[in-house]
Amino acid sequence: MNNNTDSLSSEAISGLQGTGIVAGDKSISHRSLILSSIAEGTTRISGMLKSSDVQSTLNAICALGVRISILEDDIVEVIGVGMHGLQEPLKPLDLGNAGTGVRLLMGLVAGQKINATFIGDESLSSRPMRRITEPLSQMGIQVSDNGDGLLPVNITGRSSPLPISYISPVASAQIKSAILIAGLNSRGVTSIIEPAKSRDHTERMLKHFGVEVDTQTNLDGSYRASVRGGVTLQANDIIVPRDPSSAAFLIVAGLITENSQLLLPMIGMSPERIGLITTLREMGGRIKIRNEREVGGEQVADILVSSSQLKGIVIPADRAPSMIDEYPILCIAAAMATGSTLMANIGELRHKEADRIAIMTKGLRLAGVNVDETETTMRVYGTKTVTGNSCIKGGFNIYSEHDHRVAMSFLTLGFVSTDRIIVDGVSTIDTSFPGFVELMNKHGARISPVNNHWR
Repeated sequence: MNNNTDSLSSEAISGLQGTGIVAGDKSISHRSLILSSIAEGTTRISGMLKSSDVQSTLNAICALGVRISILEDDIVEVIGVGMHGLQEPLKPLDLGNAGTGVRLLMGLVAGQKINATFIGDESLSSRPMRRITEPLSQMGIQVSDNGDGLLPVNITGRSSPLPISYISPVASAQIKSAILIAGLNSRGVTSIIEPAKSRDHTERMLKHFGVEVDTQTNLDGSYRASVRGGVTLQANDIIVPRDPSSAAFLIVAGLITENSQLLLPMIGMSPERIGLITTLREMGGRIKIRNEREVGGEQVADILVSSSQLKGIVIPADRAPSMIDEYPILCIAAAMATGSTLMANIGELRHKEADRIAIMTKGLRLAGVNVDETETTMRVYGTKTVTGNSCIKGGFNIYSEHDHRVAMSFLTLGFVSTDRIIVDGVSTIDTSFPGFVELMNKHGARISPVNNHWR
């Protein structure tokens, strides 16, 4: 991406072709750094995402006294300090825009006898932190903020947090992970019960490091995960799968543009991450799953995507946790379908980097797409007719409010618009998908910098 501009334009294309090498999984990259930092021994991580979000987590862990080196072939070597070896940082830990990084690191610091202050950029500083700090407080951790539940947050950890059984009001991998990580040093069993199972990368990686994790899905759909404190993590090398949330943009782009066929190798296929693929297939998307296998405790596969005629559907509300990050790009697929697509139980989208429901609704309406929204739902009315014709109006610009997934979604919509779409606030794309523009353009997209442009 051209770093001299915060605006990009995207225009209609004739199709996408080739083998797309997607960046490493962001969620797993964060966790591989955090958990290897407290392991006994040296862990080598290959395929880690090289994004600003992950770099923020890496920098914070180094500030906590952990030695991290970049070796040949971009292998990251982490020399773990053990369960009680972290050092108090000399200055506040700046996590930039990394929501996963800051929340999981709060759980990490909570289980150490150190004090740390967490700060972030303007976007991260507007996101709620009490969903993490309240359960940590129940574990006897001293937490202070400015009274608003936002960053900066100061945490004074303890070497032996109180074990708790926490009932989470939402299914959130960040909440679950922070509590489980803090509970690793408790004297007893720490559990979290969530209304539905969120992505389970932390549970899988803890097992990869030799920790016993007890999990149970109940008849009502609720999910419990538990760890017994006083454990030791044993260093174990990690291969990071390629990110399904990043692959989502190429998958949808391949479905909605004519004459497209894309092969995406080694994509993470955790059951809690493939809700979008399930949904797109139900919408008529031609998506083939090949060469399914397991790498480092994570399921992966190669995905083949071809141009498709999509139809609108009602998405089950209980599927939301498995695709919560993918709803912005799903909106683009829905706009190119016949009929309407109803998305329920997505209120969490209003508390991401920005209010994703509001921004997606605004941009789609600018493109001539009808959208109904409530506090927790969206209905997108597809523009495709039964004869296959569609009209996505271009010639407008939309401010993404520096939400990386919103920015990439509207750039993808530009591939099928009558005129170019300009997206402002695109610099944060690098937080999750560095090389997005170059990769898309390599396979047939037409995304260009827009210099001297103001919204």
